[in-house]
Amino acid sequence: MFLHIGQTEIIPQRQIIGIFDLDNASYEKRTREYLANAEEDGVVLDIAGDLPRSFVVCDHPYHKQIVYLTQIGSRTLGKRAVSGKVVFE
Repeated sequence: MFLHIGQTEIIPQRQIIGIFDLDNASYEKRTREYLANAEEDGVVLDIAGDLPRSFVVCDHPYHKQIVYLTQIGSRTLGKRAVSGKVVFE
């Protein structure tokens, strides 16, 4: 199964480690540090095109992890993942 996470990005669900709301998660110091370190490591892909609403952490064959910033909310992504539907906006 695959999950459409925004723009033209579709990822295999088996690679997803977590889907996080950016507003709620960014309050935590550890989350801010994690995102800053991921940015420094060059493993953050901003596919939001505008203001990101959530981020998706995934396993990646060439990196330890990859972080996608997306304009789609975490609830919507979660519902898509559970339903198993690949929805394009």
